[in-house]
Amino acid sequence: MTHHIAVDIGASSGRLVLGTLQDGKIRLKEIHRFANGFQERDGSCFWDIDYLFGEIITGLAQAKAEGIGQCTLGIDTWAVDYVLLDQAGHRIQEVYAYRDRRTEQAMQLLAKFIPPEDVYSKTGIQQLNFNTLYQLFVHDREELSRTDSILMVPDYLYYLLTGKKGNETTNASTMQLLNLDTRDFDTELLELLGLRKEQFPGLIEPGTELGTLRPELIEQYDLPECRVIIAATHDTASAVLGVPAAKGRHAAYLSSGTWSLLGVELAQPLNDAKAMAANYTNEWGAYGTFRFLKNIMGLWLIQEVRRLDGNRYSFAQLADLAAAAEPFRSLIPCNHDRFLNPEHMIEEIQKACEQYGESVPESIGQVARCIFDSLALSYRSYLEELEQLTGESMDILQIVGGGANNKLLCQLTANVLGRDVSAGPTESTALGNLAVQMISSDVLPDIVEAREVISNSFDIKYYKPEPMQDLDRIVERWSKVNKTAEAQHN
Repeated sequence: MTHHIAVDIGASSGRLVLGTLQDGKIRLKEIHRFANGFQERDGSCFWDIDYLFGEIITGLAQAKAEGIGQCTLGIDTWAVDYVLLDQAGHRIQEVYAYRDRRTEQAMQLLAKFIPPEDVYSKTGIQQLNFNTLYQLFVHDREELSRTDSILMVPDYLYYLLTGKKGNETTNASTMQLLNLDTRDFDTELLELLGLRKEQFPGLIEPGTELGTLRPELIEQYDLPECRVIIAATHDTASAVLGVPAAKGRHAAYLSSGTWSLLGVELAQPLNDAKAMAANYTNEWGAYGTFRFLKNIMGLWLIQEVRRLDGNRYSFAQLADLAAAAEPFRSLIPCNHDRFLNPEHMIEEIQKACEQYGESVPESIGQVARCIFDSLALSYRSYLEELEQLTGESMDILQIVGGGANNKLLCQLTANVLGRDVSAGPTESTALGNLAVQMISSDVLPDIVEAREVISNSFDIKYYKPEPMQDLDRIVERWSKVNKTAEAQHN
């Protein structure tokens, strides 16, 4: 039996998960868990990368203390954020968090130099003002001129562990700098940023073996001997790899966490005018695939509500409070930029409801219900849009990630969609990370078999749609809220 460790770091927490294949099933054990979150300092938002690296070391030391002497290791994190290194390999600047407000006008500014249609045609990546393209566009030019290497966050963590640099493709594609035709960095976009291709270490595919941990780390912290394998380092890419086999059904996936990512896997990108108008993205996936998906604001909304309420309630308790509240009383356009990083999420939701002619939620239960109702309606809208763009009809939505634990949201989604929903596994991201390690190590033959094993290893809960009164009226009302929000925004 071989040991595999997934380092899975999201925007709100991180964990080291041990995976083994026993009797044809993947067994998971959480070795170490830690909190994460950006910090605001002098009006800007930054990640504490040294803290995250320290937690990885702590987790690996714990693994060694539990008797794991040898293992493989893979890392995944969120996307779009980057690290600037000088020639000596030292950070030039602390790592900006994508919710930093410096990019609020970046898309409009860059559009003066290149039409958004051209950017989408080149990259297939949806227009989001926090994409790396726009972050680099507004970054301090003097710092960029001193930069020897630009790495994405997980690639920087790999560098700290091994001393080797590279840009893994699933995360690199979210930069909005990779050309779909050349499968390399787009020279015109780099010129607009005043950057050189040489500043970006070479692209690396998932499954590539990077080497071993630096010997001094093993000695200093008493760590296992790790074969470091490049996972699909974008957590969404790993989550999609961890979606269990659909067993013959036409399925879309919903990776539900801080963000909700709804989409399908494609063999070829879909970057035509209709896809751009709908703001769907073509992120590179593992094993020659593309993740054609829509970014939806996700559980960030409820995470912020819980934090601002002093963490009085668990997420399960918030779902119970929402279940007891009046359904569809208040609706918001949850994918609106105003909810990206407001000063006070609860007040922003209340203000939005007032502006859009909705009943203002007062209690925490009403606020939570507003979020869950609005998310379910978002999933309906974007799933229908996805079907129109791909020409494929989906009879089941597979929800993976933390949101699969939210029974209220899963049932609401089934009801609003009018189709089956499967929920689980919750640890799909870690599973996708581990699957790449196991395939690279010849423990599993390919991703098809890996998904079959995942499907047989974990309990998947199924939700059947229940009849909803006035569904058409509710959908029409939610559509009106979104149109009003868009009109006021423009």
